[in-house]
Amino acid sequence: MPKQSDRRPTGRRPGPKEGQARKRNCHFCRQKIEDVDYKDLSQLRRFISEKGKIRSRRISGACRRHQRQVQQAIKRAREMALLPYVAEGRDDREGGGRRDRGDRGDRGDR
Repeated sequence: MPKQSDRRPTGRRPGPKEGQARKRNCHFCRQKIEDVDYKDLSQLRRFISEKGKIRSRRISGACRRHQRQVQQAIKRAREMALLPYVAEGRDDREGGGRRDRGDRGDRGDR
């Protein structure tokens, strides 16, 4: 008679419970906020990274509907000069990072 094992089939990760996924709660859904306001800068700054990029749904935890509203609100706030397009004070590129197109200092004397 073949021996039966008590192990799970391979290739699947054990979760909290079988068939139950971890629920991610959207900040706006929890607060019952219908529309995201582009004038509420403290709320919008939560969805912008240190470099000034808009954070993705996976990182921010927003649902699809509110992530689109956040994206549109950030773009409107940037257009009205309420939020910066890029992070400020990031001029500490000594040696590393991208150079300007005309900078060809490493060629020597060609």
